[in-house]
Amino acid sequence: MLKTFLLAGAAMALVLSAAPSQAKELKSIGISLGSLGNPFFVALSKGAEFEAKKTNPNVKITTVGFEYDLGKQVTQIDNFIAAGVDMILLNPGDPKAVGPAIKKAQAAGIIVVAVDTAAEGADATVTTNNVQAGEISCQYIVDKLGGKGDVIIENGPQVSAVIDRVVGCKNVFGKNAGIKVLSSDQDGKGSREGGLTVAQGYLTRFAKIDAIFAINDPQAIGTDLAARQQGRSGIVITAVDGAPDIEAALKDPQSPQIQASASQDPFFMARRAVQVGVSILDGKKPASPVELLPSKLVTRDNVKDYKGWTSDRSQ
Repeated sequence: MLKTFLLAGAAMALVLSAAPSQAKELKSIGISLGSLGNPFFVALSKGAEFEAKKTNPNVKITTVGFEYDLGKQVTQIDNFIAAGVDMILLNPGDPKAVGPAIKKAQAAGIIVVAVDTAAEGADATVTTNNVQAGEISCQYIVDKLGGKGDVIIENGPQVSAVIDRVVGCKNVFGKNAGIKVLSSDQDGKGSREGGLTVAQGYLTRFAKIDAIFAINDPQAIGTDLAARQQGRSGIVITAVDGAPDIEAALKDPQSPQIQASASQDPFFMARRAVQVGVSILDGKKPASPVELLPSKLVTRDNVKDYKGWTSDRSQ
């Protein structure tokens, strides 16, 4: 009889321990992104807002850009903590340096999800497979040049997304002995103006450039502008993002040098980040701490079939 009672008690304890913890409602979310002047981050913010309001129509959303100033981002995180948000969606300015600020937020009971770029200590990260994006964008260059030519990797802010794209590109170029990398360390600042400035330097310095891989679309557009200003043609320019501006350029016969971009889906990426964060709020750990979303190459040949960032997504 005693044995039966003990077994029943153990079974009841097991049921109680397996019961889900009380779900916490998403009432407020703080979002800190690279720059709200970049269409990519605007699309991220819209995706996050869409999903957050789907979760709770009355959710309070605060979205800010830190303009690649880490000190400014840390202040923004402090402000989110003071405001008592339930979740912080973070595009980190520095994957490691932002770590202490993330720990501080978590100590206050806030879920922190990194989006687009990994962050040390975040509860989860949702990002494009940026190594793959760099690989397919640079493989296009190799194929276009027949495996032989002088190329440039136009670098950018040293966040994980950019570092991974450059790693992917170097993986591809490194397998082709006929490809000579003239430069790979110039920072185009992730902007059109930055791309224009560094490309002006390349074009002045190198008489022969067969291709340029820019780490994002704004830099690629600035690079194309620099080439046109200096009357340089025949340069294959590729990038990563698949943004509306590059979509237009790929359809424009006046921009023949811009030839491909490895697409991302920032709207969906941010939606997934919020979904993952809400699951964590509900007490469910993600299957993997990093979720990688695949990239597809958009070219002048297939851009007519590209759905782009502005697609209506209601699921």
